This record gives sequence, C-alpha cells and structure tokens, in this order.
Amino acid sequence: MMKRTVKIWLWSLLAVLLSVGLIIASLQWSHQNVSELTRHHNSQLSPVIMIPGSSATENRFDGLVSEINHNRTNPHSLLKVKITNDDKLHFTGRLRPGDNEPFIVVGFQNNKDGYSNIKQQARQFNVIFHTLVSRLNFNNFKAIGHSNGGLIYTVFLENYFDQYSNDVRMTKLMTIGSPFNFNERSIDNKTQMLSDFIKNRNKLPNNLSVYSVAGTKNYTSDGLVPLVSVAAGRYVFQGAVRHFTTITVSGSNAQHSDL
Repeated sequence: MMKRTVKIWLWSLLAVLLSVGLIIASLQWSHQNVSELTRHHNSQLSPVIMIPGSSATENRFDGLVSEINHNRTNPHSLLKVKITNDDKLHFTGRLRPGDNEPFIVVGFQNNKDGYSNIKQQARQFNVIFHTLVSRLNFNNFKAIGHSNGGLIYTVFLENYFDQYSNDVRMTKLMTIGSPFNFNERSIDNKTQMLSDFIKNRNKLPNNLSVYSVAGTKNYTSDGLVPLVSVAAGRYVFQGAVRHFTTITVSGSNAQHSDL
C-alpha cells in the first residue's frame, strides 16, 4: 500500500512538473512570437529590390547604384543575391547598419529569354523574396525591373505575392523597357504572356503605384523593344492598381540598355 502511494505521488509530481514546463515553454514561444510580430510591424527597413533583364547578372545595376551614391554622406548599401538552377542562394555585399533603404539586386543562373524561362525566374524570385523577408523582417519595399525584370515582377505579383500581402506591401513598381507583348508591334497580336497578364490582373495589389518607362530611340522602339510592346503594360496595370503612370524617354539615353 505504501509503495502504491509513493508511486501515485511520484506520477502526480511528474504530471505537475510536465504541465509547468509546457506552460513556461508556451509563454516563452508566445513572447518570442509577439516580439517578432512587433519588430516586423515597426520595421523601418524599406529596401529597393531590383531585377535585371535577360542575359544580365546581379551586377547589372552597379553603375546606377554608384551614380546614386555619388557624393552621398550616407550611401545606400548594396546586397546581391544570385540563385542557381537548384534554388541555392549566394549572397554578396552587406547592409550598412542604419541604412533603411538599401538596394538589393537579384540574379539568376538561368537568365535566358522566353516566357517559360520568365515563369521559372518568377518562381525562383519567390524563393529569394521569402528568404529576404524572413531574414530582414521588412514590411514594405519598392521594386525596379529592367526589361524582362518587369515581366518577372508581373508574374510574381499575379501568382505568388498574395501569400505575403498581409505582412509585406510593395509600395512602388517601376518597369523599364519591359516588353509586355514581347516583339509584337500590334496590340491586336497578343502573345500568350500578355493574355495571361490581362487575365490575372485582378490579382495585382490594388494599392500599388506603377511607373512604366519606355524609350524612343527611333520613335518606334528603344532599339530593341517596340514602344507599343512597352505601352501594352497599360492593359495589365491601368485600372487594376492605385496609380499607373507612363514615362517616355527620348534622346541619347533612350537605348534599351541605357534606360
């Protein structure tokens, strides 16, 4: 009888200790979770994430960043991320402490042209973006896409971004020389990509401001992308986002790569 009483007492003590341990662990997890949510909500970080066009690398915007940072007392940081075909990420550069608006440039091992590749690059950009949000804990960002980079961003917004929409906001998107209808010179000949963009435009963030930059080196194109193809972006964004603005550049800097 004595042994049974001791055994019952030991099991009761063990149950109490286990319950206390679970309560402490739960409180610690809740405190950590609330702290992370608070830090995310109050984050001052608002990066500018840039995607280059086909055949370009994560070094594509080095000259632009250098020009912007020229003579600045507090230059913007530059972080580069390259993703290989097996979805492995390689980081170079760093974020300067106190820099709330760093530049982040992404690059793809598969940087080839074509709609199938653009869809693959958008999927891989989602891998990159998920990692950046997890590590840097920002709640808003600005986006720049040159050439196919603007197309990658459009696929990303229409197919992947909704999973982040409650936590992260894209405030501005600038597409530069992006061929929304590839090389077609008539809007009557819609490519499959443009048709898909138009079909899924209701998935675009409705609080987004979009700026579409086009070049007119020879009045009909920037030397590579037809002006009408860039202008086709209006059928994707206009009326689906908060603001849609077109900007036309002419002169010596209107060539596709110079834009």
